[in-house]
Amino acid sequence: MNGWQKMRILVPAVLIVFAFGVSGHADERYSGIDPDGFDKEVRAQDDLFLHVNGRWLLTIEIPGDKSNYGSFTALDDAARENIQAIIEASAKSPEDETGRKVGDFYRSYMDEQRIEELGLKPLQKELENIAKISSLEDLIRHLGSLQVSGVDGPVGFFVSTDAKNSSQYLAAVVQSGTTLPDRNYYLKDDEKYVAARQALKAYVEQMFKLADLPEGEAAGAAVLDLEMRLAGIQWERTELRNAEKRYNLYDVGDLPKLTPKFPWATFLSAVGTPDLQKINVVTPSYFSGLEEILAATPLAVWKQYLQFHVLDASATVLPKAFVDAHFELHSKTLAGIPEQKPRWKKAVDATSGAGAGDFGVLGDAVGQLYVRQHFRPEAKQRMDELVGNLLKTYEKSIHELTWMTSATKLRALDKLHKMTPKIGYPVQWRDYSGLEIRPDDLLGNIRRSAAFEHQRMINKLGKPVDRNEWGMTPQTVNAYYNPSLNEIVFPAAILQPPFFDAKAEDAVNYGGIGAVIGHEISHGFDDQGSKYDGDGNLQNWWTDEDRAAFEKLTAALVKQYAAYEPLPGKPLNGNLTLGENIADLSGMAIAYKAYRMSLGDGPGPVIDGFTSSQRFFLGWSQIWRRKYRDEEMVRRLLTDPHSPSAFRANGPVINLDAFYEAFDVRPGDRLYKPKEERIQIW
Repeated sequence: MNGWQKMRILVPAVLIVFAFGVSGHADERYSGIDPDGFDKEVRAQDDLFLHVNGRWLLTIEIPGDKSNYGSFTALDDAARENIQAIIEASAKSPEDETGRKVGDFYRSYMDEQRIEELGLKPLQKELENIAKISSLEDLIRHLGSLQVSGVDGPVGFFVSTDAKNSSQYLAAVVQSGTTLPDRNYYLKDDEKYVAARQALKAYVEQMFKLADLPEGEAAGAAVLDLEMRLAGIQWERTELRNAEKRYNLYDVGDLPKLTPKFPWATFLSAVGTPDLQKINVVTPSYFSGLEEILAATPLAVWKQYLQFHVLDASATVLPKAFVDAHFELHSKTLAGIPEQKPRWKKAVDATSGAGAGDFGVLGDAVGQLYVRQHFRPEAKQRMDELVGNLLKTYEKSIHELTWMTSATKLRALDKLHKMTPKIGYPVQWRDYSGLEIRPDDLLGNIRRSAAFEHQRMINKLGKPVDRNEWGMTPQTVNAYYNPSLNEIVFPAAILQPPFFDAKAEDAVNYGGIGAVIGHEISHGFDDQGSKYDGDGNLQNWWTDEDRAAFEKLTAALVKQYAAYEPLPGKPLNGNLTLGENIADLSGMAIAYKAYRMSLGDGPGPVIDGFTSSQRFFLGWSQIWRRKYRDEEMVRRLLTDPHSPSAFRANGPVINLDAFYEAFDVRPGDRLYKPKEERIQIW
């Protein structure tokens, strides 16, 4: 459920008996199915998603401070409330110095009176430094310094595991610097994109007005024009998914061959790596284009651009007028969210992290306390069993593949055997002892945290890769696969119903967390993850024949998902979502096989009128319960590598023979696909 960046039910039993003809003695065990969400007017054979979630969709209102709502967001809300209690306890009586920092940062975020009194004083020095820029050299130096302070610019710098040598770290630069969610918002004439561009222009003007900066109207037009030109040279997201294309290793001394007039030494010195020898230029053509844009754009425009980006990056922690302006563009216009989050929610997210890959200011510190209070050891033990069963089943499935030759099977098995599961929380927590946090300096805390994390990243260079590091906090409701470490990671917060229910019979757990486990394992074998070997190195371990057979199967999956249309006239991008769709399909197939193996030769119990196989698929659909605002759906169709939830529920099952057997799916049913057309990969 992750990429390259800098770098979320049961009608009465009698109804089901009539609908599916289930008979036999019913087991009284708890099924784990939610009885309130089903739509009895929709059959599972026609729409599994609506069958399980239709009534829920009709009755649920998306909360005013959200762009979408479902199983992930409900768990996230519950986790946030638990985290709030932890943070507020630390604010009142911290257990140690780290606890004091957690409390002090939260206090600084909640002190709105202090923020209003300070106004723009905390930003004054940064804005003055921009005004002093007088040459290209100054500009590039400033772009580098922005990386340290956490402000976006046209050059993104980061350090990650070297894709072709997973034992070491490698610095990289990548395209960046636009405000709207995707390049298409700048380049396409769709009505919503045009409106977003006009909203951005007005937002720039408003920021300049609030900051008492001159020529706001001219700045709005200039910044929009510059970002449109940056968008024009950016790679599309489908191209950015390509692991081989985004690996372009350069000796730093050879960078002038790519961009003769770009002062790389100045930039790298400003980001804190003056002695860097090697660098990955993720998007080379972008930097060639950026060099031309730098030469053609007056310094005065670049200053306006930088002033805006500093204000935009800081707006959520400035006085209320800035917060409101930021919300109007980023949340209301671009995601359709009508109401702002309560201040305490924003404070919790800033302290603890707001989602996948976001550690907040003190995410691991909060994570330690969260695990201590909310993670049960028995959940980890059960997860260990489930992961073990899924891996064994995956091994058996690889042996049985008919489209892959034995030579490639051996390498696939080697990769599978080297895969490392991580469950619950890291064995080693981040050390925040060097981070200064003050209870009365919110923006200063944010900037010092960004610089602290930047330095932590820089310090990795020249050292062995830390294989104990996590890319998510334990309180994150998500999971991920990391190809460079060949690991699958399941934070504590996802190990709750409806994904995992220790009280429920196994079918729904296998359809929920079991399929999620299978999903993450399958990312090691999706269209991009399959390019990495068992040690996490980007190198080909396939025969040409097997790769061609694999790509024939994946092309069919691209075609299937490209035919879906979540909004009128807006189809899914089957190429952008391919990796996730492979993982959904293969993860479900493996999880189902693992569940059947766990039953031995038996059929499994009938509970609440459902057979064991039916409960597996109902459990799968249940975890994808989600409702979106239209603006959010538009954004996701351009930016999200995951398919919208309805297609995650329905898309894989039409390819699984077990679904047809479970619900007696026949020709004429909407989810029927002829057997010879069903796609089976792993």
